[in-house]
Amino acid sequence: MTTTAAIRLTPRIAVVMVLSAFLGMVAFFWPFVVAPGKFGSNYAPPLIFGVLLVLVLCVVLSEIAEGGIDSKALAMLGVLSAVNAALRPLGAGTAGIETVFFVLVLAGRVYGPGFGFTLGCTSLFASALITGGVGPWMPYQMFGCAFVGMLAGFLPRATGRREVLMLAVYGSLSGYLFGFLLNLSFWPFSLDPNSSIAYLPGLPFTEQWQRYIAFDIATSLGWDTGRAVTNFVCILLAGPAVLTTFRRAARKARFRAPVRFAEPRTADSEPT
Repeated sequence: MTTTAAIRLTPRIAVVMVLSAFLGMVAFFWPFVVAPGKFGSNYAPPLIFGVLLVLVLCVVLSEIAEGGIDSKALAMLGVLSAVNAALRPLGAGTAGIETVFFVLVLAGRVYGPGFGFTLGCTSLFASALITGGVGPWMPYQMFGCAFVGMLAGFLPRATGRREVLMLAVYGSLSGYLFGFLLNLSFWPFSLDPNSSIAYLPGLPFTEQWQRYIAFDIATSLGWDTGRAVTNFVCILLAGPAVLTTFRRAARKARFRAPVRFAEPRTADSEPT
């Protein structure tokens, strides 16, 4: 079953989102692409964080400016951002249990990739303000969740139990993907350089990659498994009801439905 996207991906919005996603990937993978010993090796990450935050604002503002998001979609975005911000402390990340992702997956599925991308950013920003989690890791978390919500909007068509199962499997995989990406935010700074799994500037890409894979498995595989299992169970159990609710709300909201004004009826036009 398909539903009209809550955010219209105009060419301008699509370009901004692509640029934002590209720089987001650069921010995640900079240890593999920034040459050591140059100016960029020390100052690239903070500069990228600043650019990313500006681009996040550009995404939302450009959508509003071009009419890609109407007042009803904006209200839905605010409500779901508040819901996710309230849900996040319930899991608190204990043993990888995080309750914020299943809403992102289901909302991205129903309301489209643009809405999922924006919801991922605004949800994490709102929850960071509420929980005091503002820090250099916040842009990574925002974009990690934005990717999860956006990719959910690009999943193939399916209905009924097949759709729920597909979303549950995707939610599980996205739990691992989120952890894999987020570990990159602190890997270069968290270990003794003498460790065999530490980031070591100057190594060839293949050796650096092997070190990171070993670091990810050794430090967070169990944590990511907890997140993946939580996503799978939450979507499998709550998915049918939440999907129905989201789609009913979308039908009633009729996002971007054209407004037509009827001609006033005169006395002569009244039926006899």
